[in-house]
Amino acid sequence: MDERLKKQLEFILEIDKEKNIFRQTHLTGHGRNENDAEHAWHMAVMAWLLSEYSDEKIDVGHVMIMCLVHDLVEIDAGDTYAYDSKGKKTQAEREKKAADRIFGILPKDQEEKLKGLFNEFEENVTAEARFAHAMDNLQPLLLNDSNGGSDWKEHGIAVSQVKKRQEKCKGSSAVLFDEIMRIIEKNHKAGNLKD
Repeated sequence: MDERLKKQLEFILEIDKEKNIFRQTHLTGHGRNENDAEHAWHMAVMAWLLSEYSDEKIDVGHVMIMCLVHDLVEIDAGDTYAYDSKGKKTQAEREKKAADRIFGILPKDQEEKLKGLFNEFEENVTAEARFAHAMDNLQPLLLNDSNGGSDWKEHGIAVSQVKKRQEKCKGSSAVLFDEIMRIIEKNHKAGNLKD
């Protein structure tokens, strides 16, 4: 077998492990916890559907592939809950090490491309990265809202925590940010988010 193809097939099997990384967010209808692969797929579809609301011109295909690869590092690093202040302290270091190993399976050109997409997402400087972050924050917010805020209630999350996390969306899409704030206020009034 060609060495390039061998590395690509090895990577394809390796990233299948993303399906085993479960998040704190539950599927709609109070289903089971979603996994990272489902989260990434959902974000990518959302990016295509909602791209018209971006405040900046974006390459939606670029955003979609960024959405699909941004959490592959969690195969090694694990999922860090959005409101886990202790886990956040070591997250960047754990994820960098994971990116080196996981993307390092690929042929060099593809390793550099995917690691570049991961780094672009983390740096959050480009219009595409900002929109991908908006999808990353909006997706679990929508699931939480659809489930009556049960995940927020379970973890005792405050409205200020959710608002702070959603700030990244503000510079990406005014329309989506307004909707996010409406959802947060609705859940605060319903008692799903504490003061």
